[in-house]
Amino acid sequence: MASRKRVAVVGTGTVGSQAAWRLAARGAEVVGYDRFAPGHDRSAAGGETRVFRSLQTHDSRYVPLVRHADGLWEQLQAETGRELRRLTGALVMGPADDSQMRTVVDGIAEHGLDHEVIDAEAMAKRFPQFRVDDGDLVILDRRAGFIRPELTVQTAARRAEELGARIRRYTPVREVLPVAGGGVEIRTDTGAERFDAAVVTPGPWVGDLLPGLPWEVSVYRAISAWFLPHEDPPPDAERPAFIRCGGTPFYGIPSPDGLAVKLGLSQAHHKPVDDPNRLNRTVAPEELETFTAVVRRHLPRLNPEPVRVSVFMEGYTESNLPLVGPLPGCDDIVLLAGFSGQGFKLAPAMGDIAADLVLQGRTSQPIDFVTTHARTVA
Repeated sequence: MASRKRVAVVGTGTVGSQAAWRLAARGAEVVGYDRFAPGHDRSAAGGETRVFRSLQTHDSRYVPLVRHADGLWEQLQAETGRELRRLTGALVMGPADDSQMRTVVDGIAEHGLDHEVIDAEAMAKRFPQFRVDDGDLVILDRRAGFIRPELTVQTAARRAEELGARIRRYTPVREVLPVAGGGVEIRTDTGAERFDAAVVTPGPWVGDLLPGLPWEVSVYRAISAWFLPHEDPPPDAERPAFIRCGGTPFYGIPSPDGLAVKLGLSQAHHKPVDDPNRLNRTVAPEELETFTAVVRRHLPRLNPEPVRVSVFMEGYTESNLPLVGPLPGCDDIVLLAGFSGQGFKLAPAMGDIAADLVLQGRTSQPIDFVTTHARTVA
């Protein structure tokens, strides 16, 4: 009987926790490493909620990957008994001639996505919390809602441990090195350990851990802000997640308690981070001006002054497409990084793809547009 493959997972956050779960579920001997602990708020996995959506505004090639993730979200919830995702629907809106709205429409036609076009009269009746502009197209994504990021990361990591994985918390990895003849060495402050392979999901620390990476992943500081309504919504009110394209792009998610609304802005409003170990978590008043403007224009039932703000980090590649696959010259090290704000909804699928690549050397999932194999641009 062949021995189990021994795999390190470096970083047990958004994607790493899912990779640990999928690897352990498929029989690998898994050891995870994290500089903090699964579910921490020092990177990209915090903020109470994240959007899950089937309609894609940037690239419809993500749709099959989202469908794969969709099934795995259901599986992880069933295995653990935790509500990690709530399907509330999501409104995608913006000028009908906006390029992102055209991508949405094309993706619906190509993939047969479950949706509903909402006209102005229906918007006023069903969704009075939104103010749309003349010429806007509004589409309800029926297979959409929100994810609980901190709970998801902790739950996936715990499920991996229940299946036999070990996670070394508060253990920063300093180097990931290929070994002559095959395998990988993981070096920490307490020593070195050998593995058959490694899945590297370092989030914003990718540049620190892999300084020779041939593609650049730029780290940005993203702000989330929470707003309260002037009045409590009716108990039966629909409260979908939402994405606004065109003009000043932003997204929003109702809080799980059904009262506050969390808002986030597009990358154009994020500041670069020089050192992910020294993230500035203080939000200056002027950084909230864009939030206030979009609330006043598009969300008139919300108080435009936030009651809470938080700061996180996101990694972006030059193409805004993530890096998924082996490091050049070393098939035993599989990298998943630079998800450019697109990662959380895809996380279970990416964890499963990482397991495919480590255990089988290939995947049947359509990752040609994000693979590191023969990739010449970031």
